[in-house]
Amino acid sequence: MEYDIIIIGAGCAGLTAAIYARRAGKRVLVIEGESIGGQISRSPRVENYPGIKQISGIEFSDSLYEQAESLGSELEFTTVTAIRDEGRLKRVITEDGDFSCRALIIASGVKHSTLGIEREEELSGISYCAICDGAFYKNAEVAVVGGGSSALQSAELLAATCRSVTLIHRRAEFRGELQIVERLKRLDNVSLCLDSVIASLNGEEKLSSVSIKNIKTEAVSELKVDGLFVAVGQRPNNSAFADTVELDESGYIIASEDCRASCQGIFAAGDCRTKAVRQLTTAAADGAVAALAACSYCDKQN
Repeated sequence: MEYDIIIIGAGCAGLTAAIYARRAGKRVLVIEGESIGGQISRSPRVENYPGIKQISGIEFSDSLYEQAESLGSELEFTTVTAIRDEGRLKRVITEDGDFSCRALIIASGVKHSTLGIEREEELSGISYCAICDGAFYKNAEVAVVGGGSSALQSAELLAATCRSVTLIHRRAEFRGELQIVERLKRLDNVSLCLDSVIASLNGEEKLSSVSIKNIKTEAVSELKVDGLFVAVGQRPNNSAFADTVELDESGYIIASEDCRASCQGIFAAGDCRTKAVRQLTTAAADGAVAALAACSYCDKQN
């Protein structure tokens, strides 16, 4: 079956693209391999989206999907294994068959790397985005785990409003920017816990403490916290597209602010593309830009 536009990913960027493409009269298929909404669907509260004072991530995702569906977008739950550029048409190969389109929007998102510790998915009070959730921990005691620039930036951001911030890193030195490290060392409410890993997450339904193991001495201590921010990296979901569009060294699709990828007729929107800021608002903006560019591409083919 041939579509005008196929969108890979039903997160904020993908569903926004579907809304704009359908309003332009295009036949649209959204392909999703996991669940509607992407990462934001797992957030208990969203308070930084313009025009919406507060909403849960799942409510936000459901509302986006309902809007896209009401406009006539089709949805297919399956996993994309590859894409092919066949000139006028693009072929999307999935576990349940192939689909063809004139323009393709990749909005596959990213996955936050996890600690891989028991109960990490179960307990509340664990976040993977200090910008998104830091405001909920004002005057609280929190910990950040990670050693790169994102972990350092998260700790610095949280230190502005939290009572205390403990930065936990498995090595003796941080991999992130030295200037941020020096600033953190001057803050009275920041503690650096080096050569250490989190051994366990403790609490009934909500995280109440973490057990920290020193990898040199093997000594284990308990740190009471109200929240834990995990900043150990992200993994873009782009491996299925590597043979068709150009990726950077970290696996992100190379696309500028116009969302055009290296292959004509293919666009990248949201967290999966090269960009400086990855937020809900920028995902929505990408979705709109990519959809309008894809519609224009289709119109020029007529």
